[in-house]
Amino acid sequence: MPRIKEMLASGGTVRLFGTGQIISPKLIEVVGLHGGFDGLWLDFEHAGFGMRDIELATLAANSHGLDHFVRQPATDYAAIMRSLEAGANGVMVSMVRSPEEAEQAVRWSKFHPRGERGMNGGNRDGNFGLMPMTDYVREANARTFVGIQIETASAIASAKEIAQVPDVDLLFVGPADISQVLGVPGDFENPKCLDAIEGIAQACAEAGKPWGVVPRGPEYAKRMADWGCKMFVFGFDIRALHDGIIAAKSRYSAFFG
Repeated sequence: MPRIKEMLASGGTVRLFGTGQIISPKLIEVVGLHGGFDGLWLDFEHAGFGMRDIELATLAANSHGLDHFVRQPATDYAAIMRSLEAGANGVMVSMVRSPEEAEQAVRWSKFHPRGERGMNGGNRDGNFGLMPMTDYVREANARTFVGIQIETASAIASAKEIAQVPDVDLLFVGPADISQVLGVPGDFENPKCLDAIEGIAQACAEAGKPWGVVPRGPEYAKRMADWGCKMFVFGFDIRALHDGIIAAKSRYSAFFG
């Protein structure tokens, strides 16, 4: 299974499908069967699922070669630790406000000597206790992906410093929240928003860090790619459902008046 962390480190572009509103192993299998996506974005921030859902989602993703991480707020060590133990290969930490919070997210995600994550080894990420603890710590530290979302005013202002935090694998732009904090909610093409994103892209280029975005359409995605973006969330479960319903009604439009 190609790892998101490794793809980014080698300069590759990562294509993600996001799920959370309709988190189902069968949906994930269908996405995997269609092919083309490199990984799965599990949204723990805006959706109400539990550790059991993460376990099943990551099992389904693994079976179809989809890497995965869980997006969650920067406020809960236990949620990060339990997501990793449930099988997630990384975390995307939202609403980070400073380099110090980014550093804390890394430390919550890593074992000694880099971090302070609690050691167990008896869950899926440690092969349910079959992996020697020294190997478990070393491999988990090396393979765990840590992304940091830049979407608060203070994070935008300190993007350069956040990009320089060791073991942050990627900065991720949240266009919706950026538009909100800049006073133009929903106006994603506003010059204020584009200038802020371009500044984040420059900060990442200077730090040698990749960055990602939820594109607002093909032309927007092309612009972001031209600015060096390496991670795109090209599909979401709820959007795919809407598109399917719209397509069905259009196909049989004679029956829908």
